[in-house]
Amino acid sequence: MGVRFLPQLAYSYRNSHNTRRGDRIGPKLIGAINYGMTRTRYDIIIIGGGHAGVEAAWAASRMGADVALITMQREAIGRMSCNPAIGGLGKGQIVREVDALGGLMGLAIDQAGIQFRMLNRSKGPAVWAPRAQADKTLYPKAVQELLQHAPSLDIIEGSAESILTEDMPSCSSVSSDTSAQQPKKSVQGVELVDGRRLIAPVVIVTTGTFLRGLMHCGTSQTKGGRVGEEAASGLSVSLKAMGLSLGRLKTGTPPRIHRDTINYDVCSVQPGDDVPTPFSHMTDAILQPQMNCWITWTNEDVHNRIRDNLHLAPMYSGQIESSGPRYCPSIEDKVVRFADKSKHQIFLEPEGYDDERVYCNGISTSLPGDVQQAFVRQVPGLAQAKILQLGYAVEYDFVPTHQTKVTLETKAVSGLFLAGQINGTSGYEEAAGQGLVAGVNAVQWLNQGEPFVLGRDEAYIGVMVDDLITKPPSEPYRMFTSRAEYRLLLRSDNADIRLTPIGQRLGLIDDKRWEKFKCRRDTLSHIESLCGSGGVAGIPLATWMRRPEASAAELASALYARNQQPLCTDVLDQVLIDAKYAGYVQRQAQQIQRFKKLEGFGLPADANYAAMPGLRLEARQQLTAIAPSTLGQASRITGINPADVTALWVHLTTHASRKAI
Repeated sequence: MGVRFLPQLAYSYRNSHNTRRGDRIGPKLIGAINYGMTRTRYDIIIIGGGHAGVEAAWAASRMGADVALITMQREAIGRMSCNPAIGGLGKGQIVREVDALGGLMGLAIDQAGIQFRMLNRSKGPAVWAPRAQADKTLYPKAVQELLQHAPSLDIIEGSAESILTEDMPSCSSVSSDTSAQQPKKSVQGVELVDGRRLIAPVVIVTTGTFLRGLMHCGTSQTKGGRVGEEAASGLSVSLKAMGLSLGRLKTGTPPRIHRDTINYDVCSVQPGDDVPTPFSHMTDAILQPQMNCWITWTNEDVHNRIRDNLHLAPMYSGQIESSGPRYCPSIEDKVVRFADKSKHQIFLEPEGYDDERVYCNGISTSLPGDVQQAFVRQVPGLAQAKILQLGYAVEYDFVPTHQTKVTLETKAVSGLFLAGQINGTSGYEEAAGQGLVAGVNAVQWLNQGEPFVLGRDEAYIGVMVDDLITKPPSEPYRMFTSRAEYRLLLRSDNADIRLTPIGQRLGLIDDKRWEKFKCRRDTLSHIESLCGSGGVAGIPLATWMRRPEASAAELASALYARNQQPLCTDVLDQVLIDAKYAGYVQRQAQQIQRFKKLEGFGLPADANYAAMPGLRLEARQQLTAIAPSTLGQASRITGINPADVTALWVHLTTHASRKAI
C-alpha cells in the first residue's frame, strides 16, 4: 500500500529543486556535516539531536536522502540527559535490533561503555538483556564521530520555532463522516527562532523533554529540557495550530554525588561481566577497562525524612499535575506507594572514567535541595556525600499517539513524523528504535514506497510501535520483555538473523556489515548441519543440546573432530539456544500464523465506524480515533472486545458492507 504522495505537492517540490524526485533520492558520494547555513532546501528536516533524532538522520541519510538535523548545540548531539547507560530488560533487545538494522546506538555504546553486564542470566535466554554503563562524555563523542560518515547530512545549530505547512486541497469525494481521517495540511519546512527558514516536504520532530519543558526542584521552576539547556516553546504552539492535541508528561532524575565522598566499604560491589558481550555485531570484542558499580539501600530514616517533607515535593504539592513513569517512580512515590517496604535499592553508577560524578540510580527526586542533601546522607555509605547536581523533575508536552499512524507519520499533517518522547515513551533505547522507524518511513514516503512496519513477531521495535498506536500512553511508555508475546523469537542473540536482511533491502546495511552477516549466517547453518549426527557421551547431539547443562565449550569439542577448525563461541551459543527453544518456537510459529489471518485483513482508512451496526459506542469512538490499518491492530485497541472484532469482521466481509464503506 504506502503513503500517497499528492501530485500538487510533488509538482511544487520537484520544480523548486529543478529535478524529479526519483532522480534526487540516491546515494551521495561525498558526505559532509555542515555547521553553517549554506543551503536551505532538503528532502528531510529533523528537529532534535537526541537519540531519536540521530537514528532518524543516520537512517535517512544512508538511504539516500538529503537531511538537515537541527539542534540547539552541536556538542549536545547524543547527550545522555539522565542515566549514562544503554540497554536493560527489553531495552537491550531494542538496541540489538537497531544495530541489526544498521543503526548507531550499538556501535556508540561499544566504544563508550565502561561496564558491560548481561542481565537475567539466571533465567532463560529469551529474556537475557545486555546493559552497559557509559562514559557520559565519550558516548556523545562516539555518536558525533559516527555521524561524520553519514552520506548526506547537514547539522544546523538553532532552535526550531514553527513547522511550515500549507492547506491540503479539499477532496469533494470524501464524505463529511470520514474527512476527519484525511490530512488537512502538508509540511513545507521549518522556521527557526532567528527567522531562518529551511524548506523540505518532510519533517521529523524528536524534541525529547524539550517541548515546553519545565524543570522542578522543590518550589523552584526553570524552563528547560535538561540542566543548562533551554526549552522549545514555539513548537507546541505550532503543533496545536496544525490541529494536533497535546498532553503533558513528567519524568525525573536523581542527584549526582562526588565519587570521593562515598564510603565504598559499606556498599556492595557490582562488577561487570568477565567477558563483556558487545551490543553491535560489528564489534569483535570489548577491550576497554571495566569499572565497578556499587549497591546500597535506603532505610526507615530516609523514608521518614521524605514523608516529613512530602508537602514540599512538586508531585504532592500540586505543582506538577502530569503523569510520571509508573515503572521508574521517584523515591517519593516509592515511599508512598510501597509503604510496607523498609528499604529500596540504590545503584551507585560512575558517569565516566575521568568524571567525578556518580549517578544515584533509584532515588529520582524533585524535593528541595536541602531535603535531598539530608536524606542522601542518611543512606549507608553516603554519610559524607557531596551532591554535585540535584535531582529534579521535568514536565514536557507530548502528542498522544491516537493521532499517529503506524509509520509514525501524523494523521493530520502529511509529511510530519514524530519519534521519541514526543510520542509518550521514556528511555534512550525506545527513542532510538522510533527514530530509525521514522527515518526509514520518511524516505519511503518520499519515494512513494511501501511503509516500513515491523510486526509484533519480528521485533521489540514492532511491539513498541504497535503498543503506542493501539494503546496510546497516559504515562511514559517503557519497554519490558513481558510486553512481547513472542519473546522466545525476539531474543537479543538473534536480532541480526531476524532483521539484517530487512535492513539490507532498505539500503541501511553497508557491504562490510552484509559480508559479516552472511559469514555468521553461513556458519550457523554449517554448525546446525554438523549437529545432525554424532553425540556426547552416547547421547545424540540433537537431544543433548536441549539439556540445561549443555555448554558451548562441550559442543565445540564434540564438533571439532568433524570440523577440524575452531568455531565462534557466540555462534555456538545461539545454536544451543535455538535447540533448547525449538519446540516452543514451533508452537509460537503456529500462533503467529493464526494471528496473521487477523493481521492480514486490511481496514479502509476512511471506514465509517459510526455507521457500522453491532459496535458498542466505546468501540466506535476508539476505532474512529485510532483508525487501525488491520483487523489485528483493531483487536488490540484498548476498549475493543472480541464481540466488537466479530461485528467488524462480519460487517466488512459482506458484499453489501464493502460497498457501503
